[in-house]
Amino acid sequence: MGQADAVMAEARGFTKSRVILTAAELDLFTRLDESASAAEELAEVQGLDLRALTRLLDCLVTLNLLKKDKGVYSPTESGSFYSSRHPETVLPMVLHLNRLWRTWSDLTDLVRTGGHHQRESGLQMGDEDWKSFVAAMHVVGRELSLTIAADYDLSRFRRLLDVGGASGTYTVAFLRKNPSMTAVIFDFENVLAMARESMAEEGLQDRVELVTGDFYHDELPTGCDLALLSAIIHQNSPEENLSLYEKVFRALEPGGTLLIRDHIMEESRTRPPAGAMFALNMLVNTRGGDTYTFREVEEQLHRAGFTEVKQVRRGMEMDCLVEGRKPG
Repeated sequence: MGQADAVMAEARGFTKSRVILTAAELDLFTRLDESASAAEELAEVQGLDLRALTRLLDCLVTLNLLKKDKGVYSPTESGSFYSSRHPETVLPMVLHLNRLWRTWSDLTDLVRTGGHHQRESGLQMGDEDWKSFVAAMHVVGRELSLTIAADYDLSRFRRLLDVGGASGTYTVAFLRKNPSMTAVIFDFENVLAMARESMAEEGLQDRVELVTGDFYHDELPTGCDLALLSAIIHQNSPEENLSLYEKVFRALEPGGTLLIRDHIMEESRTRPPAGAMFALNMLVNTRGGDTYTFREVEEQLHRAGFTEVKQVRRGMEMDCLVEGRKPG
């Protein structure tokens, strides 16, 4: 393959993504995981056009996501991860990516105009999209949360405040690592319903308090010596982050620590590459979200009153950690 062909292959990458997203949106992998089927049967059951469905299924075979044997389709080992039946299913994250397909289509206009200036703060989604988003974040976080909990010294803390903690993926990992720790998860009521279910499944309901609120408008629960902002600051403008840091500062016990998990960019803003791409994701999905350098985070934490600000973990994905301390 020549250089021009390789460059064109990058530009055509969206076609492969669209095939997978459509198959996931139609839940074809789950259906075929339940029972291998011919295209005719699947089209009838799912109410789909036979010719169009057959072309889609055949394309999935070429991508090594489906097998085709005498006209009968079934998932490959790789394709089975897109089925809701798989114990490590990635389907919720793929459905979230399907929603992002629509928002990323606005990128050209947003580069011209500068962003969604009229939007409200934070991520704006309906109830079904929220469920998909929270489930997707659990898929992304289930392994990374264990890594973060193992790498970071949690033995110093007795009570965690998980701000915007969603289904509690990081709360679970932190409480498993530190059996003497308790926690508060602060989030919207519709999100806390998922956290309540998750805590019950993990047997942690007696160690976790669920508090309803909106960190853009409400004060945060008090009485904690560790506050976690996990994948939060990128959805905010600098002004919104300063306000949030000030709320965390007020809520923390004296001597308490704020821990931030997010993309932390180098000063060039081109590394980590995933952070540069994610900055565009925030451009198309939020009013003022972005990815931030350590200096930008440090400066605002100092303005909010925190001291001893340092980056305690570096990474290539959204796995960097920054901490600041509230003076005792």
